[in-house]
Amino acid sequence: MTMKRKYPVGIQSFESIRKDGYLYIDKTPLIYKMITEGKPYFLSRPRRFGKSLLISTLAAVFEGRRDLFEAFTSEQGIEQPQLFIATTDWKWEKYPVLRFDFSAGDLVTIEQLDTLIDETLKGYEQQYGITPGVKDANIRMINLMRTLHKDTGKRVVVLVDEYDNFILHALGDAEKVKQARHRFQNVFGPLKAEDDHLQFAFITGISKFSQMGIFSKLNNLANISMISAYETLCGISEEELTTLMRIDIEMLGEANGLNYDGQLAELKRMYDGYHFSELQTDMYNPFSLVNAFALKKCSNYWFDRGTSSALFEMLAQMPRLDMAELEGCECMASAFDLPLESFDEPLPVLYQSGYLTIKDYDREFDIYTLGFPNLEVRRGFAECLYRHVAAVGGGDKNKGDLMLAYRQFSRSANLEDFIEAIKTFFAGVPYHWEQDNRNEHYYHALLYTLLVAFGADVRAEEPSAKGRSDITLKMPRGIYVMEIKYDDTADAALDQIDRRGYAEKYALDGRPVTKVGISFSSKERNITDWKTAGNIRKESNII
Repeated sequence: MTMKRKYPVGIQSFESIRKDGYLYIDKTPLIYKMITEGKPYFLSRPRRFGKSLLISTLAAVFEGRRDLFEAFTSEQGIEQPQLFIATTDWKWEKYPVLRFDFSAGDLVTIEQLDTLIDETLKGYEQQYGITPGVKDANIRMINLMRTLHKDTGKRVVVLVDEYDNFILHALGDAEKVKQARHRFQNVFGPLKAEDDHLQFAFITGISKFSQMGIFSKLNNLANISMISAYETLCGISEEELTTLMRIDIEMLGEANGLNYDGQLAELKRMYDGYHFSELQTDMYNPFSLVNAFALKKCSNYWFDRGTSSALFEMLAQMPRLDMAELEGCECMASAFDLPLESFDEPLPVLYQSGYLTIKDYDREFDIYTLGFPNLEVRRGFAECLYRHVAAVGGGDKNKGDLMLAYRQFSRSANLEDFIEAIKTFFAGVPYHWEQDNRNEHYYHALLYTLLVAFGADVRAEEPSAKGRSDITLKMPRGIYVMEIKYDDTADAALDQIDRRGYAEKYALDGRPVTKVGISFSSKERNITDWKTAGNIRKESNII
């Protein structure tokens, strides 16, 4: 199968994507809905989820660039289809558009922030022949909006990309955050007061704007971040993937020796699972998808390039995170309005950053259940959590050997060698890591985090009729139900597995089920005893 396809890896310009023949998934039905039904909007989405491309597309719409939305053939001979908005009654009038882009990763000092704001305003003043009478950004913004409306006869469109990027990287530096907030309040404060001169405003970021305290004066913004009607505005939906990108799935599968269904299942496991409203429509990470299609390989693309070190530095200042407790955690809707620098509640930060997503919603009590969206995020988060939070201070020289032992275990079912590798790993754990965490939960949490980082199909605290097992590890050759005891015996651990029936729920799986009791010693700071008990395997009578 051969087909000429170009994938916009790292390209955020709508004009470039269309003119140069890159693949574009049509989001203009929702864009048309926005621009005809409302005026000022805010959208929160994780990094690398298409927000910058959306801003670029909105700019093209309001600049009257109808040619980019009609069907045409690119210079490379690639046919670009007509987009939805070109079939509507949109007038394609040209509005003055003011774009502010704060997505640059090297924006780290207040001086750099001041320069960016000043240069952006200066560029528009020069473009429209306006002489600023003062240096103050607030007055200049007001002057721009009023003058442009008067001179062009059209009200102004303001587009702000990644408004919170600078502040997110400054968390922990209270003075810098305070100064940055003042800058943003100053330059964007006029958007509400000057409403008569404003045609449309769209602001994007990761964090909900109420958390940042920047737009307290701009309380007329419609926050569509968790509104069902707009949940597919950024990202790729399951429907879009299986229809508009079916050929891409087939070509990727051909390169990897998989049929369509097999390749779709791999993409779903790696990149699907994001939910942005209570409807829980499945959304795929667009950055990872286009990289996988372009490079003909499913790998960790978003996490490798979208991970914020500032986020994990912030998490390191919070109470020690237990990754197992993040699976199926519950969060009140009101928690999403907590100030980010409170360092008390990591769940809203993790959700808005894309590390957790909505798994369920209790409408009666307004409670969200959160969890990891997919394998790429789950595995990558575990690795970062181990390095930045669980293992602050380094000392993981034996982690690589443990990973190799896990890989061998997955192929041979040799549990003894794997347990020995775990013992070797814990023997190398620096004493200061655990001196304040000497209990079975510490060992359980660290082992679980490592298994997730290795890509294991592992669950913690799996419920049964009479309790929850510590760790359930599902391997190709068997299922291992593990119970960890601290200063107790492996026999006691096995007895608990039996008494509470932890293993019984897997009896019809088809794979052998092994019960594993593990004992950690506070004196030895390691495994001192472990035992297995009879394999459980029942044949299913289901036809």
